This record gives sequence, structure tokens and C-alpha cells, in this order.
Amino acid sequence: MNIRENIEKIKNIIKKAAEKSGRNPDEIIILAASKTQPVEKIIQAYEAGIRYFGENRVQEGMKKIDQLKEKLPEAHWHLIGGLQTNKAKYAVRYFELIHSLDRKELADELDKRAGKLGKKQDVLIEVNIGEEETKYGVKPENLKELFEYSIRKENLNILGLMCIPPYFEDKEKSRPYFRQLREMKEDLEKTFSVSLPHLSMGMSHDFDVAIEEGATIVRIGTAIFGERQV
Repeated sequence: MNIRENIEKIKNIIKKAAEKSGRNPDEIIILAASKTQPVEKIIQAYEAGIRYFGENRVQEGMKKIDQLKEKLPEAHWHLIGGLQTNKAKYAVRYFELIHSLDRKELADELDKRAGKLGKKQDVLIEVNIGEEETKYGVKPENLKELFEYSIRKENLNILGLMCIPPYFEDKEKSRPYFRQLREMKEDLEKTFSVSLPHLSMGMSHDFDVAIEEGATIVRIGTAIFGERQV
């Protein structure tokens, strides 16, 4: 397994998917989902040109960020996993973009903690697009209310939406969910007269479909690093 070769394959798939939908492939961020991956593999991905890394757990992410600060000077770290309110203070300190805002209490806490650091925290609102009990995210019907609440927060900068649709072997079955998230984003932009530059959607098995439907950030783990370490 060669991480550099894997990344080149991913870039080629992104190029084709972007061209198919009349988009510029350079506008799409490859976010390497580095959960449970050893720092050696993260360094290899960085050396192969990856600059964005996504961690699911705050504590694991903090440890890696501290460890790799000097070795990966241009790395951008995103939090892509569900966030407990009591971990918000660490998330704000360590992560550039938080993908998982899904409730008012978390908006309050992130706003408060960012304010204490004199920081404007970039966030995405996570939508539970398939309304699955096992997943994080605001229910689609409650999105507008949460969005309106969150954009009023002085220290939060809402940049778009994120989703993890139900898993299907046939990736085409994910397409309606990606399309729905894009339409939700467009509806928010129209309703609130705002610009939301990001849609974080698509993973190793379906990121090309997500790109065709408007993804700007694709979260890719297995296709870069191989099977996840337990």
C-alpha cells in the first residue's frame, strides 16, 4: 500500500468528477480522515501533498496536533466527529474548522469558548440527513432554526453544512442525500442572504458522487491510508 499512489488515484477521480459537473477540481479539499492512524502515515500523506486532516475525537486529535506541529507546519486540522459540549473548549483551541455543530447548547458553548480565546470559530452544521438514530446531526426540519440561532453568535462563523448519509454498497443510492444537502445549503443562502462556501460530504467509497452533487470537502480515510487501525 503506497499512500502517495493512493492520493494520486484520488486526485484523478476528483478531476473526472469535477469536470463531469463543470467544476474546478482545485476548489475541492481532500480532507484526510486520520482517526486511529499512526503519525507516520499522516506524515507520509503530508509529504504527498495533503494539507487538511480530520480527526473524530478531540483528545486523539489534540495529541497528534501537538506531536506534529513542527513536522507539519502547513497542516490544517478539522474536527469531523460528534462533539460533546464539555470538550468544546479544547476543540476551539485546537481545530480550525469544526464540522459537527448540531444543537443550540453546543453553539452557545463554542461561542463562549471562542470569545475567551479572542477567536472567531469556523463551523459547519451537521445534518442527520438520513434521520438515523445512531448518527449525530440536527434533523433536517430543525436546520433553519439552528442556523438562524447560530449565525447570531458573535464568535461563530458558519461556513456551510456537513452530512454522513446512510451507507449503501451502491454509491448511487447516496446521491439523493448529497443533493438534498446541497439544496438545503442553497435554501439557507437564499433565505438568510448569506454565502455558505462549504459542503462537507462524501467519503472513500462515494466521494466522486458527492463532488458531482456539490461537495467542496471530501473526508477520505481508507482510500488514503488503507484499512483503519483498531
